[in-house]
Amino acid sequence: MNRLEEQRVIELAAQGDRAAADCLIRTHQASLYSYMVRLSGRPDIAEDIVQDAFVRILMNLNRFDPRFRFSTWLFTIAKRLYMNAMQKHRPVYDSEVVGSAAGAGRSDPSGPSIAEEERSHARECLDAALAGLNEEQRQIMLLFHQQEWPISQIAAYMSMPEGTIKSHLHRGRKKMRRLYEEVEQGVGSEIEAEL
Repeated sequence: MNRLEEQRVIELAAQGDRAAADCLIRTHQASLYSYMVRLSGRPDIAEDIVQDAFVRILMNLNRFDPRFRFSTWLFTIAKRLYMNAMQKHRPVYDSEVVGSAAGAGRSDPSGPSIAEEERSHARECLDAALAGLNEEQRQIMLLFHQQEWPISQIAAYMSMPEGTIKSHLHRGRKKMRRLYEEVEQGVGSEIEAEL
């Protein structure tokens, strides 16, 4: 949906059109949920935040400034809700839960293939590396790589200069590469020890 269409849908939803509100939710729910699961590491918290964010958005559509992107507004509200939830819950990074959320609905009675096991292993290493980043770096990495936001949009969203965002991306990638290799080597040494 382009920005003009989205603006029309927002106007209709603000006037109480349930189909328009439904359209907004369907359009942004999956990306927001995916982002929140990766950010928090907890599907239960991500679900609550996504639901709360949409409730707040729908109740305050009249406050939306059309000069900005709707997704930025939505993600900002979700981020604030996440920060509040962080005060109550410490995030737990469980790659099996994240992996099962990503692959929900798939069922293979013969068991996972070698390729699926390799992807699962890579996802576990990636999740562990992502968990090793500080909160800012993790958020920037997810917005840039998972949500495909441009640096300028991330900078506006996080109230930081673009150069700072680029620095966080560079340092975050470097740290993730090192952590990924450490996790991967750790798993390899565990397998060797079992043999």
